[in-house]
This record gives sequence, C-alpha cells and structure tokens, in this order.
Amino acid sequence: MADPQGFLTTPRRTCPRRPVEERVSDWNEVYAGQGLLPIINAQAGRCMDCGIPFCHSECPLGNLIPEWNVLVSRDDWDAASERLHATNNFPEFTGRLCPAPCETACVLAINADPVTIKNVEVAIADHAWEHGCVPPRPPERLSGKTVAVVGSGPAGLASAQQLTRAGHTVAVFERADRIGGLLRYGIPAFKMEKIHLDLRLEQMREEGTKFRTGVAVGTDVDAARLAERYDAMIIAAGATAWRELPVPGRELAGIHQAMEYLPLANRVQEGDLDESPITAEGKDVVIVGGGDTGADCLGTVLRQRASSVVQLDINPQPGEERAPHEPWPVYPKVHRVSPAHEEARELARLRGADPEGRGVPLPGPEGDVRLFSASTLRFEGDASGHVESLHLVGVEPEGRRPRTGTERVIPAQLVLLALGFSGPERDSGLIDQLGLGLDERGNIARDADFAAGVPGVFVAGDAGRGQSLIVWAIAEGRSVAAAVDRYLSGGTSLPMPVRPADRPLVV
Repeated sequence: MADPQGFLTTPRRTCPRRPVEERVSDWNEVYAGQGLLPIINAQAGRCMDCGIPFCHSECPLGNLIPEWNVLVSRDDWDAASERLHATNNFPEFTGRLCPAPCETACVLAINADPVTIKNVEVAIADHAWEHGCVPPRPPERLSGKTVAVVGSGPAGLASAQQLTRAGHTVAVFERADRIGGLLRYGIPAFKMEKIHLDLRLEQMREEGTKFRTGVAVGTDVDAARLAERYDAMIIAAGATAWRELPVPGRELAGIHQAMEYLPLANRVQEGDLDESPITAEGKDVVIVGGGDTGADCLGTVLRQRASSVVQLDINPQPGEERAPHEPWPVYPKVHRVSPAHEEARELARLRGADPEGRGVPLPGPEGDVRLFSASTLRFEGDASGHVESLHLVGVEPEGRRPRTGTERVIPAQLVLLALGFSGPERDSGLIDQLGLGLDERGNIARDADFAAGVPGVFVAGDAGRGQSLIVWAIAEGRSVAAAVDRYLSGGTSLPMPVRPADRPLVV
C-alpha cells in the first residue's frame, strides 16, 4: 500500500482540460496534460491496495491496477509500465477511450470518490513512450506458421501483436487506406491524436507484423481462398452495420450516418482533404442518438462552427446517483457530461453573454444540448429535396409511447444518425464465402475458444461479441491469439483474459 492514509487525506483530482474556447478552435486532445506527475503520483497514492481489488475484476483485460498504482506512487515508472503492458497491449488507447468501469468498481466508490485509474494508466503509457520503455519485442525464432487477421481495429491489432511475438508470421488486412479501423477514422483526434496509433503501428512493424491496406476481404480478395493460403485466420472486422432510422423523409439530402460524417472530418486532419464534403459550418444540426458516437459527432460539429445543435436521446435522463438496481460495483447508468457536452454548454453561456459572439444555443435545462425521452417522427425538406426540419415527440420512459401534446419541430439542415451498430456487415462477402453462421443477435457465431466452425477460422471483437468497449476488443484480441497459438502449436503461453461467455455484454 503506497500511503495508508492517502485515500483519507488526498482528494480526487483529475487531469485538467484545456479551456473550451481554446480547444474548440483546434483538433488537439482536450486535456492540458495527461501526465502531470505530481498530480498522478498523489492520485495513485489514494489506492488502498484492497485485499479484493474489484477494479481489477471489473476490467475485461484484468489490468493489475493496484500493483501499478503503488509503483507510480513510488515514482517507479519503468516497473509500472511493465506491469501495465503485461495485461494491455495498448494502454495509450484505453487510457484515452475507455469509459473506465474500473473506477466505478473502485472500493472507494462505495461512499467516496474513486481513484483516478484512467488518468494514471494513460500517464504510465505516455511516460513509457517518452522515455523509450516500449521497445519492439520481435520473436526469438519463427514458428513457420502464418496467420491472416481481417480488420485492424483494437481486436485485430491486439491479436496480431500477440501472435507475432509468439513467433508466427502475421498479416493484417484492412479495407481502408490506413491501418487502425475506428481508431483511425471513427475516433476524433480531440479524443485521441493519431500519433499514438502511429507509434504503436511502427512498433508492430519492427516486430514483424505485416500490414495490407486497401484490401477488402470478401470483395477484393475471396475470403475462402485467403483462408486456404494461411494456417489460421482471425475475423476481427468489427460490428460496422449501422442501425437505420426508418421514418418518413429519411431519403432527404443532408441526413447522414455518423460513420459517413466522422471519417471525413478525420481525413481532413490526416491531410487527405482541405475540407469535409459534409460539414456543419453555419448549419442547424440535429444528432439522433445519445451514446458515445453522438458525443463524438457533437465535438466535431462544434469545431466545424455549427449555428446550433440539438442531440436527441430516446432514453429518459439518468439520475445523478446510482439507481437501486445498479449497486456498486456495477457500472451505473448515470447522467454524465462528456468533454463535448461541456464545450456545448460553455459555448451556449458565451453566446448568452454576447449574442453576436460565437456559440451554440441549446434547448435543454442548464444549457444541456441533449433532449431526453425524445423520438424522431419524420423529416421535412425544402423544394430542392434537402432536409430543413425534424419533427419529434416526447416519449414515456416505460414503453417509449408518444406523449400527447409534445410534438415539436426543430430546424435542421444537417442530421447525423448515431444509433449504434447491429453487427458485422452481411453483404461484404466475407461471411458467405467462408460459410460462417450467425448467432441469435446477428453476430458471427463462435464457440468458447473463438472458433467459427470452419477449420482454422476464428472470430474476435465486435464481429462476434457485438458493439462493445475498446477494453473488451483488446481482451478478446489477446484471448483469440492464445486460442490460435494453441491451434497452431498444440499449446500456448499466451494469456487468455476472457472467453466469449465469460460475462454479459457491456455497452
């Protein structure tokens, strides 16, 4: 235990965010500094090193959180990095993108503020990169076995790195022009700058992993023939079949899926485009969907200088505290304010103080951009066939039945649909060419060892699990690597953090 009284004497303190006016003027990460060492050391010292570390058990990766908290509090960053990387291939990703179920499971969270586990994690990862503590780890010898990985998101990359280090020759196939999947083109740069992804990919190349971009398996390459060329294949193509909104007017121009909109904004930051062909600049924007993807759209809309923005969430507004049916250590559904919602609220305040100044008028209480318990009825367009308004109605918390007298119209020249994903794409050719089956939820069926029922073919990540968290994707990538190594070699020393049926889906 680092400091026996740390949890009593040191208040919780998170890394500061940059001022809103500054950060919405660029696309850099919102935090002023992830690794402010005096803050991080003291916060790590709040860890009680519990006899039963619930933080550890609630992390799908099984991160050894109390161990690296103690090491950080003692300023032993090299050892902390070693313990962190022992369970997590990409802590610089999870430290920025994971919603941190470990923190809500912290024993301190029973009646106090939990340890800032996420801040400590990303500080360890960044410190390791800055001080050369993450060298490539190429295998000592090659096995002579080959593995094809389809998809370069966190599950595919984790499995590829584990198998490369085990001595197998691994090739990662990605249909986009750059490696990274949603990490590259789905996650905005203000949540994770792509330098972190590029550094890790360069490490993987030096270890021996091969990358093949611009190859859509199932379209450009026959999936069955590709499987024949390799000793094993891992399908880690994600759950990219987006959900639709089948209401009148959906065909109007100006209504786009979030994953049509966000990649274009990222391509501007990559230097591929001077400006996005789908922009919010000067427009009234409506975001349909209240999850993380909707928040990503919101942050992007604000940086593109929208005239106004409203976010619709069909669910009722959560409370500020845990509900009785979500006791500790369960990850609770509570009212959270993301950095993007903080930005919208502050811009609304600035506009209220200066009507001519830049800002975003918001409809909700206390400047909240979100409208809860709101359902879209239909869209209406102008004479040219472009959307100009959205009709919505309030719904009952139970059953989502429309409430009489709550229909209203809001202006919308741009509508973004952020309704989540229903599983892997069915029309890519990948599933049919390999003869894979689907489970009752529409994901690719697999057994407890990630095998898909076709010899040598395995499934990991959202393609088999359904839409989930980045920590689950990495955990499944590590687990499927162990399963494939055992299939190829007859045994394995690689860790298997999870099996598909270990725990219920977390979204």
